[in-house]
Amino acid sequence: MSTELLQAKELHKVDPVFGQVSFDGHEQVVFCHDKDTGLKAIIGIHNTVLGPALGGTRMWNYSNEWEALNDVLRLSRGMTFKNSISGLNLGGGKAVIIGDAKTQKTPELMRRFGQFVDSLSGKYITAEDVGMETKDMDTVREVTKYVSGISESQGGSGNPSPITAYGVFVGIKAAAKYQFGSDNLDGKKVLVQGIGHVGEVLVDHLTQSGAIVTISDINEDRLHEVGSKYGAKIFTGDDLYGSDVDIYAPCALGATINDDTIVRLKAKVIAGAANNQLANEVIHGQILKEKGILYAPDFLINAGGVINVYSELANLTRAQVMEKTENIYNTSLEIFDFASKNNITTHQAALSIAQKRIDDRKKELEVK
Repeated sequence: MSTELLQAKELHKVDPVFGQVSFDGHEQVVFCHDKDTGLKAIIGIHNTVLGPALGGTRMWNYSNEWEALNDVLRLSRGMTFKNSISGLNLGGGKAVIIGDAKTQKTPELMRRFGQFVDSLSGKYITAEDVGMETKDMDTVREVTKYVSGISESQGGSGNPSPITAYGVFVGIKAAAKYQFGSDNLDGKKVLVQGIGHVGEVLVDHLTQSGAIVTISDINEDRLHEVGSKYGAKIFTGDDLYGSDVDIYAPCALGATINDDTIVRLKAKVIAGAANNQLANEVIHGQILKEKGILYAPDFLINAGGVINVYSELANLTRAQVMEKTENIYNTSLEIFDFASKNNITTHQAALSIAQKRIDDRKKELEVK
């Protein structure tokens, strides 16, 4: 079949990387395969202007390789802006391993992945994400120094999830302050979707603050365990997104704000830990703005985890980590205000501020 005869819908198959909308100027994409361990991984390095690309490794049983590629491209791009807006001297990168973390993850596979990371000579630094644990990063550390989030017993910062959750919590408080006039969450109805490592800690913070918390997750056993532990309600209705709540906190996978769900939303604030919550940043960001729903950009308020692992590279104390994470509150308010004054979405506001820092640094490097 010649190129001239191709239909528009087929173009993504002709240009599987550069032709992807999510490619967005990535510097490097590395495909990793090892027959002996069964490793199939993709490392996306989006931008290294501010420093080496740091971002976690996600292991997920993707339905196909296109889905995995799109995910790593979107995630690594998000890390560029997350690291920038958090004031970290880091670029954006991410990795995905295709497979079931519960049945296919082995020490041999993790070490082989670590060797691929090491081959990049520090351009990409990995950490944990969905499907990974601190002990997995310890295994990767056996073959490369370009890994963060290792166990505290090995001199690392440990599990980043509690810090991520705390950053999301202060981001929720900032959003409540801007939308409702007070950051007091007592009596506020909050729906937390996804109660993994981060989601559970967030539920703890919210319940302690007096919020009325409803939880949702695909794991029924986990739902009852967390619900019982914190006194949270378990969602039992038919329409999760149409729930009568003040705040919706997506903490599972991304793209839950899409063409189907956005018209049903009743919450006045969206603020959660999940990456890439907007299926289409431009379209869905604008619809939320028009509906008067305040969106706290995910790459801003879920940055606590990367701040935590950055501490290993920058030798930050725990007090400094907490100070930077708490500052998510102030940065969120600044972005909400910037968006309002410039009549743009909060997502656009956060992107523009993050991009300016990258552009300024690029100009400095060009002068040198």
